[in-house]
Amino acid sequence: MLSRIKRCILARHVKFSSHAREEMESEEFGEISKEEVYESILNGEIIEKYEKDKPYPSCLIFGETSERRPIHTVCAYINEEDLTVIVTVYEPDPGIWIEYRKRKK
Repeated sequence: MLSRIKRCILARHVKFSSHAREEMESEEFGEISKEEVYESILNGEIIEKYEKDKPYPSCLIFGETSERRPIHTVCAYINEEDLTVIVTVYEPDPGIWIEYRKRKK
């Protein structure tokens, strides 16, 4: 799934949900730009899979920008349209995440 998502990012076959756009604009650590989202996904790895999500399976990708800003992005890939949907985006809170990859218990 990650290779298909990255291919869509490079081709700009991407749709941002209204929720993702709102989260990017109101991020408590500072606004997140589309370019930061793209960069973090291209440098990223899947850290959680949500295979039962509807209407499409999704995943949580952790990646960093060239400025080393950590970003979490929940993405769904629509095979029929060769389209990646950005469901939500945020800068992970280090109080909740271990190295931004694993949730603290």
